[in-house]
Amino acid sequence: MSTVELREHERLDDLMFRGRKIIQNTEEFCFSLDAVLLAHFPKVHKKDRVLELGTGTGVIPLLIADCAAKVEAVEISPVMAELAQRNMVLNQLTEKVNVQQGDYRSIEDLYRPESFDLVLANPPYRPVGEGQLSKLSGVARARHEVTATLKDVVRAARWALRFGGHFAIVHLPERLGEIIVALHEAQMEVKRLQMVQPKEGKAPNMMLLEAVVGAAPGGLKVLPPLIVHEADGGYTEEIKKIYGLA
Repeated sequence: MSTVELREHERLDDLMFRGRKIIQNTEEFCFSLDAVLLAHFPKVHKKDRVLELGTGTGVIPLLIADCAAKVEAVEISPVMAELAQRNMVLNQLTEKVNVQQGDYRSIEDLYRPESFDLVLANPPYRPVGEGQLSKLSGVARARHEVTATLKDVVRAARWALRFGGHFAIVHLPERLGEIIVALHEAQMEVKRLQMVQPKEGKAPNMMLLEAVVGAAPGGLKVLPPLIVHEADGGYTEEIKKIYGLA
């Protein structure tokens, strides 16, 4: 672990995973449960070249780096991209993970076509105009489709993925229909789906999907729902395991 010098509005958090730490900027969007769940959702193989679209602080590469051959991560915000780069230096992962500042809407300028085995994305959830945009521009970009739409992220994933490659995404359940259509139009079919419920008996507020390039339609595996909290508000055993608390 390298030494760290925190700047204004920064804090150092413990990932509770292999001793890794992460610097976060409280004026920007800090990672939350959805990113952690996404990192644990797809199977990452030792030979895989992995790409994350919109890495933010770089939390997903920090969690999956040991399982992959190489991880590339792209982030549109110069502030967040530089922060993610510092997090790789802090955790001595610069040989395994490369973070670059860029706009994945211009994916052709960033990466060669069909050069990755797995792509992950925790994209903006809501179309612009829906909900109230945060006063913080970084948070607004992360939550709303200010800089990238659903079709943008799907198109970028398809460009980057080889035939038979996997695309994992976390999103809102209410957008499931349009996500399936967008993936199908990009030659990808959903093969795994898991709903995330805040508590037992509550409607899901997140979902995890995994699609495969060039797969035939059908054969969707719907996993049991993932319950986040017990009735008393504490984490369930499954979430504790994911967070390294059990």
